[in-house]
Order: sequence, then C-alpha cells, then structure tokens
Amino acid sequence: MVGGVKPIPEMKPFPVVTYELLGTISPFEPNRIEPEARAETVTGGPDLSRPKEPLEAYPLESIGMVGVLSRDNEVNALIKVDQTLYPIKVGNYLGQNYGVVTEIQETELTLLELVEDMNGDWVERTSKLLLQEQ
Repeated sequence: MVGGVKPIPEMKPFPVVTYELLGTISPFEPNRIEPEARAETVTGGPDLSRPKEPLEAYPLESIGMVGVLSRDNEVNALIKVDQTLYPIKVGNYLGQNYGVVTEIQETELTLLELVEDMNGDWVERTSKLLLQEQ
C-alpha cells in the first residue's frame, strides 16, 4: 500500500475592511465584557462575631417543627433534628442562612434569613416552617 497526501489547498485572500465607527464602543476594549466595579464592603450582612447556636449547623430542610409550648405568655416551638427535640423562642437562630425566628404561631414558625445574592449583596428572605402532622 502506498499512502498519498493531498496537496494543501491554496489560501484565498480576504478583503481588508477598516473599522469606520469612530466614537462608538470599540469591540476590542476589555471594559465591554468586564462587570462594573462595585464597593468592596457590603453593608447589612450577618453578624459574624456572634457565637453560633446549635441549630445553625443544620439546613432548614432537615429541621422540622413538631409542636408548640406556651407558659406565662412565653411561646416556645419544639424543633426536631436527628431525633432530638429543641425548644426555641423568638430571637433564636436556626438554619444555615443566618435565619432568626421572628414569630411562632400554633401551626407555623416564621424566619427572617439573610442570603447573599449573585451581586454579593445581602438580602432578607422570609421562610416558614410548618407544623409536621403525623
């Protein structure tokens, strides 16, 4: 068997075109594709100096509300995580998104979470934990 190599095709010359749109945005400038610079410090973020509570180690999806206890006008919710019950009240933190309990009702618990958006800013999000009926 004898191999054969095809000859290289001849290169066709392309016409030269000049860029005539002076005064408009140049497609060759890097600021066209880079995001705008923004402030380095983000205000309104979580307090990272405060000691974390035990229920902040668990994602909100693995936490369940199983009951409510009230005594002397103080309402506590019973939270179940990994077969362990925890009593919590308004002001306690739970979940991995810096969620603070803002309201406890008979059938639900309301949290105010701080989450970081795609721009790096901290935004507040309201979440609810519903009473688990068995």
